[in-house]
Amino acid sequence: MMKIHVTGVDPAFYRDIELIAGLFMEEVKVSDEPDGADLLLQFNVEDGRPVRARVTMTEPGGSRVWRAEHQREVKPDEQGKEYRKRVKQAVSHVLLSVLQESTGIIQPWGILTGVRPTKLLHTLLLAGKSMDEAEQILLRDYQLRPEKVELLKEIVHRQTAVLPDLYELDKEVSLYIGIPFCPTKCAYCTFPAYAIQGRTGSVEQFLAGLHEEIDAVGAWLKQRNLPVTTIYFGGGTPTSITAEQMETLFERMKKSIPFYEQVREFTVEAGRPDTLTEEKLDLLKRWKVDRISINPQSFKEETLKLIGRHHTVQETLEKYQLARQMGLNNINMDLIIGLPGEGIETFRQTLDVMKELRPESLTVHTLSFKRGSIMTQNKEKYRVAGRDETGEMVRLAREWAKEMGYVPYYLYRQKNILGNQENVGYAFPGEESLYNIVIMEERQTIIGLGCGAVSKIISPVTGRINRWPNPKEPQAYINTYRQQIADKLKALDEAYGVGEYSRIG
Repeated sequence: MMKIHVTGVDPAFYRDIELIAGLFMEEVKVSDEPDGADLLLQFNVEDGRPVRARVTMTEPGGSRVWRAEHQREVKPDEQGKEYRKRVKQAVSHVLLSVLQESTGIIQPWGILTGVRPTKLLHTLLLAGKSMDEAEQILLRDYQLRPEKVELLKEIVHRQTAVLPDLYELDKEVSLYIGIPFCPTKCAYCTFPAYAIQGRTGSVEQFLAGLHEEIDAVGAWLKQRNLPVTTIYFGGGTPTSITAEQMETLFERMKKSIPFYEQVREFTVEAGRPDTLTEEKLDLLKRWKVDRISINPQSFKEETLKLIGRHHTVQETLEKYQLARQMGLNNINMDLIIGLPGEGIETFRQTLDVMKELRPESLTVHTLSFKRGSIMTQNKEKYRVAGRDETGEMVRLAREWAKEMGYVPYYLYRQKNILGNQENVGYAFPGEESLYNIVIMEERQTIIGLGCGAVSKIISPVTGRINRWPNPKEPQAYINTYRQQIADKLKALDEAYGVGEYSRIG
């Protein structure tokens, strides 16, 4: 545990300082107590317009000293919370500067520690900045590396080409339907995913509750005359349930959701190849599912066993070919960079396999040590790639995708992600997932139904985001879904007040 003694800054910023320092050190504790400190950070923050921040970083005994200063412009109308945001950015800027200088580690995403860097670029453009002006702000004020800025620019350009009405999508909603069951739980996973074996009763009870939730949300949408942009079945693994259960669920959805025929995209994650059968693939084809995922994660047998996938490489290839033969023509595949025991050469071999398969889209994840995952709880068992090796694999993926004709179209980041890198969705032009764009850029309400589904209720009047999570555990969902439905519809009513919404509709 690295202990950092901080002076001269509001303790409200300590957590932000820990997040920046945590990019360089595995465990960090910031406090105003000098005893036992490994580093001293002396800040000097001058309020004003601009905000000026200075920092001096000293090792115990004062043997080595680093200094940095920065000023952050503040608009005349920025007060309160917005003003404090500028102060935080100035403090983060000088802290990153001294840590990069002292360690020699350059952070590719600068001071950004959040999930959605593309949303920042969208926000700058919506505020009237030109792309060139926004680029300079990202480089100068946020300290992004040039290659990451180029990636953001390419993604934003692609998103607005795919969804020309991206900034007006608050007049529609999307639906996420969570099926919390999987054949087994993967070692890196923290999603709602429960082994389906032995849960026959709870599966049926869960689906009965989900049917009621679909009916209730459908009635609310019909009352509000709100179209649905996309429908996304995730989990867990939706194809873990039987074909008969899936068909009944699809029938309920078609009956209950207004304007169903106008939905722009219908996606079903079939991520685990060991859940796919000819019967289920035929069902997906008959129901005109636009996009499915068949996720290898790795093409190395030893890795699949280690991370608990419980399917073989051959099974992935066979199910992929079966889906192709049955006419499913928009398939996504996921890969994970930095899985235990996999380095640059293994990743090159993985890309060679992908070159032969050529799915319509490919999501390249960088491994993240998620709190609560089996892998995080047993780190000594899982040897993973280092910072430089991870960065090289990310670079290889980007070069390979460009060579193969894929374009990046969405991006997100996670805490404790290897090398402080990112997850990127690549697709052949015209095959991008619309849902992935809207969930990442937060331009419309996404109503979550089912286990572990999180609704993001975005008021079309104020833009305020209200997260509304459903219970993660199936039995908890079964016990509470009726009350959850009532509470969620009340929250939706508050965001879409009749008078308010009618004024902008």
